[in-house]
Amino acid sequence: MLDETLLDAPDALARADRRGLLRGAAEAGARVRTAALHTAEAGIGALTPEGRPRSVLVAGPGTAATGVADIIGALAGAAAPVTRIRPTGVAPAGGALRWTLPGWAGPVDLLLIATADGAEPGLSLLAEQAYRRGCSVVAVAPTRSPLREAVERAHGLLVPMAAAPHGEYDAETSAAGPGTLWALLTPLLALLDRVGLLAASEEDLRKVADRLDRTAERCGPAIATYSNPAKTLAAELADTLPLVWTEGEAAGPVGRRFAAVLAELAGRPALTAPLPEALPSHGALLAGDFAAGADPEDFFRDRVDEQEALRARVVLLRDRPTGGLTAAPAARELALGHDTAISELEPDEGSELEALAELLAVTDFAAVYLSLATEPPTADNPT
Repeated sequence: MLDETLLDAPDALARADRRGLLRGAAEAGARVRTAALHTAEAGIGALTPEGRPRSVLVAGPGTAATGVADIIGALAGAAAPVTRIRPTGVAPAGGALRWTLPGWAGPVDLLLIATADGAEPGLSLLAEQAYRRGCSVVAVAPTRSPLREAVERAHGLLVPMAAAPHGEYDAETSAAGPGTLWALLTPLLALLDRVGLLAASEEDLRKVADRLDRTAERCGPAIATYSNPAKTLAAELADTLPLVWTEGEAAGPVGRRFAAVLAELAGRPALTAPLPEALPSHGALLAGDFAAGADPEDFFRDRVDEQEALRARVVLLRDRPTGGLTAAPAARELALGHDTAISELEPDEGSELEALAELLAVTDFAAVYLSLATEPPTADNPT
């Protein structure tokens, strides 16, 4: 059960946040600025590429690297195919993971490596493999890491990962933490802007940092639930099965990351699908056991000792303004026609990158609040 009283108790939230996740979310804008500075110092802006790469390959462990690849693919669009190299291995631990280039990768392809650790042997081996194939290699990783030497041997470029302004939060969750995503993503956006695959100039990144800061102010722990979109969303998702429906290219990776972070940080299942495909693919969930009115047995039986069943709730994420060709009205009609509640998030006007940043910030904060307000009590945190 969600403790809604905790959401409007900033001091209690701070005590519950032993992993520093709220701070990580609040510092996302600062991480973008620091990462942009590291990018400039690494010489990304002075690169003179001879042309666009045939394809972009993205490798790295965990939720953050997955989000980086997904976001880059959405923003690049048809400019070049973006492929995530999925790790293999016997365990999720860094030392057990291996990455392998696809057979077609060669001198006209670009390999991007994103890792908050940099000590994974598999990534060093991947950099060496890319060198033998002639692929260009760019990595974002901590400065003092074994990966740096491997990238240098591959004649690649390593951009130091931007550290949190006031020290890293718990490494156990840093891969899913909000600040980590932007620390890894920002230098790669600047690089791909330089090679002409997407638009992420210095001015664009400054606007992203400003948008993240403004959103953090709206979603911070001191802002009451009734005027805080992230707390409101967290409260609405309590004891529900979120069906995250997305519309627009930038909203897609946000929805997929939201589902991943809900699982990793809050221990909550969620399903995601783009509109209009979400309507037929999730329609049966709204009419079956997860429907708001589903109750296959006697309504009047005693349920005091029973755990309340999950009911579906639609979360509609859109990165485009209302109007024009949109499946949103059909989505609302389907949800409400099955007595299913719906939450909607839509960013303020701005570039596609700014819209993506705002949606990411709100959903990251919501996942953090849901995690903190449903954590089991301990001796240190009896709330």
